[in-house]
This record gives sequence, C-alpha cells and structure tokens, in this order.
Amino acid sequence: MGRSTVAAAIAAAGARAGRRTLVAELAGRADVAGLLGAEPGHGLDEVMLGRDLYHVSIDRQATLRDYLDHEVPGPLPAGRLTRSRTFALLIDATPGMGELLSIGKVWELAGKRRRRSGARPYDLVVLDGPASGQLMGLLRAPRTFGAIARMGPVARQTKGINRMLTDPAQTGVVLVAAPEQMAVTEAVALASDLRSDGVAVDQVVINRTVASPFSREDEQTLAGAGGEDAALSSARWLDERAGVQRQQMSRLTEDLDDIPQTELPFLFGGIDRQAIEDLATRLGGGEP
Repeated sequence: MGRSTVAAAIAAAGARAGRRTLVAELAGRADVAGLLGAEPGHGLDEVMLGRDLYHVSIDRQATLRDYLDHEVPGPLPAGRLTRSRTFALLIDATPGMGELLSIGKVWELAGKRRRRSGARPYDLVVLDGPASGQLMGLLRAPRTFGAIARMGPVARQTKGINRMLTDPAQTGVVLVAAPEQMAVTEAVALASDLRSDGVAVDQVVINRTVASPFSREDEQTLAGAGGEDAALSSARWLDERAGVQRQQMSRLTEDLDDIPQTELPFLFGGIDRQAIEDLATRLGGGEP
C-alpha cells in the first residue's frame, strides 16, 4: 500500500462527500483505476469510476498534442508536429519540458474553464504524485520556464500554474510515509522543501501501520519465553515491528508537529475496491 492507494482513498472520500472528483496519474500510469476495479481511458480521456469519481492518465505525448491543439496558433497540424522525430527530440532534450507539460495539464484539469469544448470543471483534483525528487522537479518546472519566457502565452500560463501551486486555498500536499526510518527522513525533508517553495502541506498520512495487541506484561512474557514455536515467533515479530513503528511515528510527530497526521493500517488481506472505501472512511470520508 503506497501513494497510489492513498490517492485512490482520498479521491473516493471526496466523491463520497458529493464533490465532483478527478484522480490523475502521470507517465501514462493507471494504477488507481486498477485499484478501483475499472479500465483506464486512452489519450487523456476522463473515465468515470463511480458516482462523482473520475480518472485520467496523463501521457506526455497526448498532453503535448492536447496543448498544441488548443494553445498554439498556426496552420501546421499538431499531429504532424507530435509525429516529427526532430520535434520529439527537441522536447526530450529540453530539461523540465515533460514536467511542465504534465503539471500544466493538471492545472487545466483543476481550472474552472476547460480547454475541451463541453468539458465540465471538477471540485477536487487528486494528483497521484511521484517520489520526492521527481515531485519537486514537477512543481518547480513552471517557475523555471517562467524565468526564461518572460512574455507571451507560456509566461502567462507558467505564472498561472505557479499561483495555483502556491495558493493554499487551491493546492495542498498530502505526504505519504511508511513508519520506517528512511521514509520518515524523506518525508521530513520533502515537507521542508515544499514549504521553502511556498507549497502548503495539509496532512501527513502514515500508512502500513501495525498495532501491537499486547500489554507490557504480555511483552515481558514474550521476551522471556523460550522455544521456536511459530505462533510465538509471529507474536514477537508483530510486537517488535509495532515498537519500531512507534519510534518512527514519534519522529514524525516531533518534526512535523504542526501538520495533522492520519494513520492507515497495514492491509494484510490485499487491496480491492472495498479496502479503498474503508481507507476513505478513515481519511474522513464518512460512510459509503
């Protein structure tokens, strides 16, 4: 259970609250659609997964063509440009261009005015973001290109994207971390980077948590018991893992004490639509 699972649960909670919700995945991925038992769409199609719940897979090639179709004037068809090997090499060679196209599409999806004719706006857009380093590159791309293109449509759009990202009323990051040393260290560092860039961190979700059912007396009994009984070994493993997790959760609480935290349990039985709905309830989504 990782970021995609939490993104699916947040989106399910939003839809359950009556908000028209879209969950977006990058690099052509469709993990969330699979978790919710649905087939993904093609070419930026926004597919309905349930009542008030939609999904889109943001593929760079399709996003580039979408941008050219709607934003670049001129007689040269967008399809010919996107099929051009020279043009593709130029896009690939431009640092941050892929990130800018992706975050630009998210910006368009979250806007009140959509590019596509007849496309309705969403009340909530949940982005299943990448890992820490890639996420910062994604969020910093508008600022990077805005410093280069100071005039024209690119400049206007990069400013608009950056305004959305740094407006806490519009954008908030949910950090997802397992209660493990490396994951907690990365989450604390990412929170610092986000805040330095003016991006709000709304919540920390601690996932894959394990609770020990044993009292202190039980723990002493386990520690003193001998033998290699399988049940005894399992009980010791569970108690030890819960103890290590408590230490790491204390680190998160100490270092990010001003950010609300929510714990999600380790799902021993696997992840399906019902499991996502249960997690949505834990995230404040009410009953389905």
